[in-house]
Order: sequence, then structure tokens, then C-alpha cells
Amino acid sequence: MLDKKVVELLNQQVNKEFYSAYLYLDFSNYYYDHGLDGFGNWYKIQAQEERDHALLFVQYLQNNGERVVLEAIEKPGVELSSPKAVLAEGLKHEQYVTSLIHNIYAAAQEIKDFRTMQFLDWFVKEQCEEETNADGLVKKFELFGDDPRSLYMLDSELGARVYSAPSLVL
Repeated sequence: MLDKKVVELLNQQVNKEFYSAYLYLDFSNYYYDHGLDGFGNWYKIQAQEERDHALLFVQYLQNNGERVVLEAIEKPGVELSSPKAVLAEGLKHEQYVTSLIHNIYAAAQEIKDFRTMQFLDWFVKEQCEEETNADGLVKKFELFGDDPRSLYMLDSELGARVYSAPSLVL
């Protein structure tokens, strides 16, 4: 049986991960609407990853006999003003998600909930990767985004991304 506070935070994270999927789908739509299909593909796959992250939290709660509480998913309220601004919002959002994971980890650590800490270890590592990728996109766009040929190449690179499901064993 998990601690009540930890269960509450894990349930909140389920909903935050679904929101992340919704947000990234909005980003994907923005890029498709602006003819940047590679960027659209990259964020569509990112949305799939976030959905799967939510399902990993669901499975963890279920495996521990806890009730999963789904809430309404808020409409993304991010201003999508330019391709570069969307990337910056993506980085900002990943940093926010990292802080959420750290908060859950801290709550589990405080009560010596080693099982939840071990479960969260994968997400801590994953968030490092997510922030690195988001930061890399911002930097690449800053370097190449103003040059049409370079932007085309970057868009093609992002269009080659394929989905691979997370490999976390619960």
C-alpha cells in the first residue's frame, strides 16, 4: 500500500502526462499547418511518448492496488506565435515536467518509499533526455532556422524520427 500523498502526486502526474501529450499534439498541428511536416512528425511522436508515460503511471498505481483518478485534460494555453517560440515552449514544458517528477521523488524519499523511488528513477533519466532533446532543437533552430535550405534539412531530419515505446519494466 502506497502513502496517500504519494498516490495523490502519482495520480496528478498521470493527468500531467496526458496534458503533455495534448500539448505536443497541438505543437504538431501548428507545424503541419505551417508546412513543417518534419517538426510536426517530431512532436506527434513526442505526444505518443507522453501518452505512454501516463500509462506507465497508471500501470504502477494499478500494480500497487491504488485507484487511478482521471481528471479533465486542460486545453493547451500556450501562444504558438512562431516555429522558434513553439520549441522554446517545449523546452520550458519539459523543465516543468522534470520539476514534477522531482517533487514526487522527494515525497517518496521522505517516507522511504523505495519502490516508488525505483520506479521514478527511469523517469528522472528520461527527463534528462527530454530536456537535452528539447534544448538541442532550440539551439539547432537558432543556428539554422533563418536559412531556408538549412531549415529544410532540419525539417527532413526531424521527419525521420520514428516511434519506439518506452522500455520500462514494472
